[in-house]
Amino acid sequence: MTEREATVFVVDDDPSVRRGLERLLRSAGYRVEMHSSAEQFLEARRAHAPGCLILDVRMPGQGGLDLQQALADQGSLLPIIFITGHGDVPTVVRAMKGGAVDFLMKPFDDEELLAAVHQALTGKRPPPL
Repeated sequence: MTEREATVFVVDDDPSVRRGLERLLRSAGYRVEMHSSAEQFLEARRAHAPGCLILDVRMPGQGGLDLQQALADQGSLLPIIFITGHGDVPTVVRAMKGGAVDFLMKPFDDEELLAAVHQALTGKRPPPL
């Protein structure tokens, strides 16, 4: 499987964020699957589909950190990139201790997000531009 054959799953409750991420990721050649909630993602997700997850921290219902824990409890190895407009040190520490690949504050730079996706899918940092 190549990097472009993997799916980038996006879970964010904000429709405008989802639309923007979908455009960005598709323009970079990635397969994308969008979800508006953690619950929707869990219902739709294939057991161990290859890819990575871009996950909002704060959402109604089950939040991003809760979804991270639920996936870990299921034995998922899906790499996670957190995005948030409401980050604080304890949240970042919890996410990273839980195995997150990256933690980006909204608004984030497109290239920074694409670099994090590349790292999540390949395990390597992209070469500098």
